Amino acid sequence: MPALCHNSLFQLLDNSGPLIFYAFIAPQKRPIGIFWKQILKTTRNKRWDGKIDNLPVDYLNGVLEKMQAYGDRVQFSYVAGGPQPGYQVINPVGKTMAFDRNHHLLTLQGEEFTGPNATAIMGLDQVQRLISGIGTASRTGTRGVRVARKAAGGTGETKTAKARQMDMYAAQRYEYFRNNRQSLPPTISEHTEEITELMTKGKSVEEAFGEIVSKYYG
Repeated sequence: MPALCHNSLFQLLDNSGPLIFYAFIAPQKRPIGIFWKQILKTTRNKRWDGKIDNLPVDYLNGVLEKMQAYGDRVQFSYVAGGPQPGYQVINPVGKTMAFDRNHHLLTLQGEEFTGPNATAIMGLDQVQRLISGIGTASRTGTRGVRVARKAAGGTGETKTAKARQMDMYAAQRYEYFRNNRQSLPPTISEHTEEITELMTKGKSVEEAFGEIVSKYYG
């Protein structure tokens, strides 16, 4: 720590931001009091403005990766997160997995995705279009978000047999991961495509995960 002098001012840093200390020295050259004031960085108080189109591409790429691994729909929370929101991925059978803005698993505290606390549900294609710079959502004010794009013809897209099969694989992957995530490697999602490929070749979800674990983590 630097030596104190008359009406000196020095600065220390900690994990929560700069701490500014004011030191006053008596005529006897002995400190009579130290007062500090913590200045929080303004960026720590910044929150997402609720506008889908303002989400950064890097963040959306992370969301897309989780969707490709665990579900084909996503919903963003207005109340969970910071500069970017927390979100939940929804698989074809309606089960959800929540993530924070850093794409880590999120433990829900209450109603983060209930009613006005969250956006409308968006599909994989809509997120891909956002990443490509083509807006797919329109807003009423800064919070109400509704999906503007409709499937061709206005009647919804008819899924092919292959698409339905891939949905089934996604549901099985998600269920297995959810039931076994404590024992699975934390980066197992990086091998989602390979797991799916093994499943398309006739492996069960358990066999596919087991083969990947043995191959990369054994």
